[in-house]
Amino acid sequence: MMGQEISAVDLNKILEDHKNWIRTHKKEGKRADLSDATLYANLSGDNLSGAKLSGTYMRNANLSRTDLRKADLSDATLERTNLSDANLSGANLSSSNLSSSKLSGADLSDANLSGAKLSGAKLSDADLSNADLSNANLSRTYLRNAKLSDAKLSGTSLSSSTLERATLSNANLSGANLSDANLSRANLSRAKLSDVNLNGANLSDANLSGAKLSGADLSNADLSDATLSNANLSNANLSGADLSSADLSGANLSEANLSKANLSNANLSSADLRKANLSDADLSRADLSKANLSDANLSDADLSRADLSKADLSGTNLTQVKNLSINKLSKVKTLYKPKLDPELIEQVKDKYPHLLKKLKSEE
Repeated sequence: MMGQEISAVDLNKILEDHKNWIRTHKKEGKRADLSDATLYANLSGDNLSGAKLSGTYMRNANLSRTDLRKADLSDATLERTNLSDANLSGANLSSSNLSSSKLSGADLSDANLSGAKLSGAKLSDADLSNADLSNANLSRTYLRNAKLSDAKLSGTSLSSSTLERATLSNANLSGANLSDANLSRANLSRAKLSDVNLNGANLSDANLSGAKLSGADLSNADLSDATLSNANLSNANLSGADLSSADLSGANLSEANLSKANLSNANLSSADLRKANLSDADLSRADLSKANLSDANLSDADLSRADLSKADLSGTNLTQVKNLSINKLSKVKTLYKPKLDPELIEQVKDKYPHLLKKLKSEE
């Protein structure tokens, strides 16, 4: 809702008083209060740090390079506004409308953007580190090279957004919607991504080492060449995902759904795959050495040239597995109570019966 329009004369007086207020450390002049006002002026480069601008209507305004540090812009209408290179660090932008605005190069560190509308905004190279963007709408937003480390993004909508090469280390994205987002080469190390929607997302070459992805939906996502070492993917849905050449060493994939996933050339050494569903998955040339696959389902999976040395295959479903040979099975840690095709189980009983015994450490 638009408020009263401020005249040019009155605005100049307010700005001069505000500059004096800043210059004298609040001893003289007066803090600018433009709450609920309608502004059409060019405020590019002005100093409005600490100003009261809550509910202000500034649609299509020019605020490029404006100093808005710790300003109150809550509920403000800044749709299609130019805020490129503006300083908004510590500002309150909660529930503001910034859709389709230009914020490239802006400093939004420690800003409060909870519940803000940022759909279609351009935030490339913007600094949003430690900002609160929880439950904000950033769908179709351009965030290439943006800094979002330690940012609060839980419940935020980032669907179809561009986050290529963005820094999201330690960010909280739990429950966020990142479906079809472009996160190629993004840094998501140690990020909280539990129950996040990454369906169809592009995470190729992304760094997800140590990330928490339990219960995440990564179905049909592109994770080729991604780093997921020591990540927690328990109960995650990775069906149909492309994980070719991904680093999943030491990752927790227990009870994860990896059916029809492409894991060719993937590094799964020492990974926890207990009760994981790997049916019809492509594990050709995958490194599964020392992996725990107990009670996992590998039916119809392709294990051509895969490394199973020291892998735990106790209770594993290995029926109809492609390119599974007795030579490959001879290198595993255990085959206690497996589900194997009759021909292979007979060969194991004949040549490597010790593999069918329960490990002493488990007795």
